Amino acid sequence: MTMNDQPNRPHQPYDGYAPYGQQPQAWPGQGHQGYEDPQAAQQYTQQWQGQTWETQNHQPVPAQAPDPETAILTPQSPPRRPPAPSGADAGTGYGPATVGGNTRVTDAQRARAEGRSPVIEPGMQPAALTALLGLLLAGAAAVGTYALLVPLVVLQAVTAAGWFRLNGMWPARQGIALGFAGALAADAALLVSGRSPAAILGTIGVWVLLALVLQLRSHADPDERMYGLMATVAASALAIVAGGYLAAAADAVTVGAVAVAAAVLARALPLPTPASVVVSLLAAAGAGIAAGPVTGLGTSGALLGAGAAACALIGHRVASYDYPSRFVHFTAGVALPLAAAAPAVYVLGRALA
Repeated sequence: MTMNDQPNRPHQPYDGYAPYGQQPQAWPGQGHQGYEDPQAAQQYTQQWQGQTWETQNHQPVPAQAPDPETAILTPQSPPRRPPAPSGADAGTGYGPATVGGNTRVTDAQRARAEGRSPVIEPGMQPAALTALLGLLLAGAAAVGTYALLVPLVVLQAVTAAGWFRLNGMWPARQGIALGFAGALAADAALLVSGRSPAAILGTIGVWVLLALVLQLRSHADPDERMYGLMATVAASALAIVAGGYLAAAADAVTVGAVAVAAAVLARALPLPTPASVVVSLLAAAGAGIAAGPVTGLGTSGALLGAGAAACALIGHRVASYDYPSRFVHFTAGVALPLAAAAPAVYVLGRALA
């Protein structure tokens, strides 16, 4: 039987392999010469009878904005970041996702974008604590130098911790410990040197150098190291400067601390800011006049009280900046008014003595 006389067999799919010793079968309609008969191939061509997907009947998918959650995976230029996020991002305080990463949008930036003030004052409770600490300083100064050390050390510790928290660096135990250690070193130097103010300046210089060396040994990014250096230096300087109460005359400390207590309480009253500042200065001057005859400063206590209150209001303002938290108000809000008033108490106390 020749190949042309073979009966028609069902078409078997060719899997690429043939039994050993056999030649692969030719497709129906395919001759020995390797060409294909069009009519024979046509009868074995599959005819699709089902429904097909007609693309012309479907509307094109409109272009959509990239999803903020997956936009970082898209190789495109980063979108412009608004200063105040909206929607779900507004509650987290973070801007939309970008190729460069999320950038923190602070409450102060959001407040400015919305036309609000980025300042929240501490309020009456921190003011009451400031007044209490001020009265403790005044009473301890009247008792003696070593009695003054107790509330002064508390003031210096709260000052160092409050400054780091005000700058958003919490917990920063190393920086707080360094600033507080500088304050203790300044107090010791004041006692050894007979309460010479040069001990304060010398300690600040040494602690700036020490903070610089410690930051150079850090493995953080350059920007982060610079930010940590500035915060450490400022916290140390404020805590050390608070030791000015130890260098000042006892009568000046009593008058100045009482004046600061009166000024901060008056500043916490619900009054407009200009009126509140004027009332605070008047209250501090009145407290200085009241404490002057007791301490021997007389009516010059009014000038000392007003000067100490002016510096205390500056510290109060700094503690109110950048939408601080409640913890900031009970650290920086309590300590900064008294710490900022220490240089004025020393200078005016010596000038009016």
